[in-house]
Amino acid sequence: MDRIPSALERALERVEKLGKASPEDLKRSRVLEEGQKLAAQYLFGDLNLRSELKKFEETDERKWLTEGLDEILIRNIDLPTNDNVKQRNKLAMEGLKISKKDPGAVENIFSKMRQIFNHYTGQGEVQKKEAYENLKRDMQTRLSQMARQQGMPPIDLKHVENHPQFQMEWRKVQGQLEFQYHTYLKEYKEQLSALS
Repeated sequence: MDRIPSALERALERVEKLGKASPEDLKRSRVLEEGQKLAAQYLFGDLNLRSELKKFEETDERKWLTEGLDEILIRNIDLPTNDNVKQRNKLAMEGLKISKKDPGAVENIFSKMRQIFNHYTGQGEVQKKEAYENLKRDMQTRLSQMARQQGMPPIDLKHVENHPQFQMEWRKVQGQLEFQYHTYLKEYKEQLSALS
């Protein structure tokens, strides 16, 4: 079995590669990082992205900058689990419309994402609630049977959802329910990344 390299070994490998990097590679890395910082500032509301991008001409430098920017914006799009995520999605999507060259293609992908988000918050929530209640009933039945079989007094099952086994199984069920949504979202994010 191969040995897994330690974090220090991986860091040393990266430093060694940097030593071999050309000046252009180093510049690209620096500009990518600058794009990532711009994305963070934009997402925190501290930056007018449109005016910031106008400062850069259509060069390799702007391409690298938007590559770093887009990477962070795309990474920040997620399933709308709460209002904060919904707001961050909206900001990230608006930012991508500004940074990408083909807003029509971007909007086409966003349309598909919104369908996933709407299904997730609509039918997906209904499915989650049904699965939660089914698991709760099933866990109540199993724990009652187990207590009876072991000759224990009846267990208070009003709050079965606080039981560690219930919590573990619920996380598993949630993961299974959300897997398909994450699969589609990942595919759409890859499509966004491929656009210039």
